This record gives sequence, structure tokens and C-alpha cells, in this order.
Amino acid sequence: MCIIFFKFDPRPASKNAYRLILAANRDELFTRPSKAADFWGTNNEILSGLDLENGKEGGSWLGISKRGKLAALTNYMEGLQSPDAQGRGFLVSNYLMEKDLDSYSYLKKVSAEGNLYNGFNLITADFKAKQDTVCYYGNRGGPEPIHLKSAGVYGLSNSLLDTPWKKLLKGKRHFTSVVNNQTLSSEGLVQELLNVLNNEELNTPDPAQESQGECYSRSMIEALSAVCVKTRDYGTRSVSSTHTRTVSHHPLLLCCLYL
Repeated sequence: MCIIFFKFDPRPASKNAYRLILAANRDELFTRPSKAADFWGTNNEILSGLDLENGKEGGSWLGISKRGKLAALTNYMEGLQSPDAQGRGFLVSNYLMEKDLDSYSYLKKVSAEGNLYNGFNLITADFKAKQDTVCYYGNRGGPEPIHLKSAGVYGLSNSLLDTPWKKLLKGKRHFTSVVNNQTLSSEGLVQELLNVLNNEELNTPDPAQESQGECYSRSMIEALSAVCVKTRDYGTRSVSSTHTRTVSHHPLLLCCLYL
């Protein structure tokens, strides 16, 4: 399970404001091998963590590139998982390496092959000098990807975009209060975003999350109701904060990844 909060404002009122602020937790088995965030790809232009699981090597869950591309992935909570499905992490890595397709066109291509994967949600973005675009597609939702409206705050966990699980609603309120605080320095913003992501408070009962996760034990569903998940074998393994602002008419990606 994972959770992502982000604010997309491609033309902020202040020249010093951020065009994108994103905060995300990656939840995974503690024994699953992965590589810490580092630069890779052609000319080391991509920054992300990488999956090292056998057969899934090279996939990712969140990444950015110096060319202004960003991708973020969450799994969809469901019971039956096909062991023959393609690795979802490659959806992130492949987009970050993509040279020809923009964010929407890439998701359009992915949507035509959505049946090849277990449930997922995918955010793709392009940050350019004259236009920013953020798009979303989930293969357990509508058949077409969507463009996200600008100047919006969004939340994504392990259901569809902005599904009102209690953990998502509470975390989104906390995130919104932080990103709307214009008195924070860059360092202060990162610290406050980490506070959002490190919240271990349980948000139970939550009938919406419980009904979707009826295949899970009660104790596991309770653990998964927190923004920051903690169990013996599974939980939050990485905390990420990404900010995007414009400097000299080019996108500058400032990323803090803790893995």
C-alpha cells in the first residue's frame, strides 16, 4: 500500500512558488530488495529508486527526470493477484525513459494494455517552459486517462484518485494546510511534509477501506488505515517530497528521497 498527496499549480501567483508539491510514502515488504534513489539512464538524467525483485528489476514507484518528466505509482487494493501479470513498476521507469510520448499519450497507450497488469494507479507529468501537464489513469476505474485540473490538491492511495478513505481525507487536509503556508522556507516545507507522511495514527473504523480490503485480516486493515504503516514484516519504507519550480524558464526539480 502507498499514499501520495500533491498540489499542481502550473502558473503560481508568486514567481518563487512551486508548480508542483508532491509528498509520498511507499509501503512494501521489508524483505523486498530495492536500490536507494540515485541517478540513472542516459546521461544520468533520471532520479528514482529501483526495484531489485527477481523478474521486476528496474521498475520503480516514483521518479523524476531532468527533462521535466515525473511518474508516480500506487497499487490498487484487491484480493486476487495474477502471478502472470506484468510488473507495474515498469510503467514508471518506461515513462521516465520515454522520448516521444507526452504524459497523456503515454497513459493512453497504457490504458489499452491495462488488462495485462494487476490493479494500479499511475500519475504522469510533463513540466515545460510554456506548459505543465499532469495526467492520471487507474486500470480499475474509467477506460480513459484524464488531465488533472490546475490549482488543485489531490490525494491517491490504494483505491482510485481522491477516493474518500479516512486516511486520505485526514492526510490531505494536513497536506493542504502545509502547502498553503506561505511563510515556510524550502527546508521548513520539507520538514512539515515529512510530518504529514510520518503520521502513524490509525483511522478506523473506515467502512470504505474495509469493504475494498475484505480479503485482509482485521489487524492488517487497521495497520493500513494509517498514513505511515507499521507492521512486523510490512510497512512504510520510503518517504518522498518533491517540489518543482521554474528558474530561468526551465523546470528545476528539487527532490528529497528517504529510503
